[in-house]
Amino acid sequence: MVPLLERLAAEPHLAGLFLDFDGVLAPIVERPDDARPPAETRREVERLAARYALVAVVSGRADDDVRRRVGVDGVVVAGSHGLELDPAAEDWRERIDAFAETVDWPDVERKALTVAFHFRTATDEGAARAVLADVARRAQAAGLRASFGRKVLEVLPPLEANKGTAVRQLLADAGLQRALVAGDDTTDLDAFRALDGLELAVRVAVASDEGPPELRDAADIVVASTAEFLELLRCM
Repeated sequence: MVPLLERLAAEPHLAGLFLDFDGVLAPIVERPDDARPPAETRREVERLAARYALVAVVSGRADDDVRRRVGVDGVVVAGSHGLELDPAAEDWRERIDAFAETVDWPDVERKALTVAFHFRTATDEGAARAVLADVARRAQAAGLRASFGRKVLEVLPPLEANKGTAVRQLLADAGLQRALVAGDDTTDLDAFRALDGLELAVRVAVASDEGPPELRDAADIVVASTAEFLELLRCM
């Protein structure tokens, strides 16, 4: 076992686990609605939820969507990139919806407080990204945030809430100074940074050609797939 994991697993009652959903617990698929964690991954999450002080799924998906897909009691969910923990985010729901209505795009995922424009199935990825870059500029001009991820552009409220603020809040609420964060995309860098200054911090990157190289660089442990991440969970 990796020494950092060994230290974390030795006293699980002192530690929290913060796991992304898509690309970490569930493999990336063409249609986001088809994403599901494998049964064996769900069993490991259930085992860990009974063992660790805190197990949380921190995702860009809405809270209810994540809970339904994970299906494990005792797991805390922080959805919409942490926005659902920020009461101010609700004030932006109508503006996000109104902006989405102005975009003519074939693969739109409406979430609780954000909207995602996917281009995974685009026949010309470069052309699709160029069109969505213009959408991003329009979103920013409208006072919103826009961020590219793995074959997706997300438009969000212009708030400080992110995966990092969610991790910090949940750690503080639980009084924990030891944690592991696992992610696969740009937004997970905020969650990685949230562990700065802890007594024990483990950052796991589920790396891919689509993911940002900065994630791999910032990680303590790098795995190459959700299947490899499952093997890591089994060590804990």
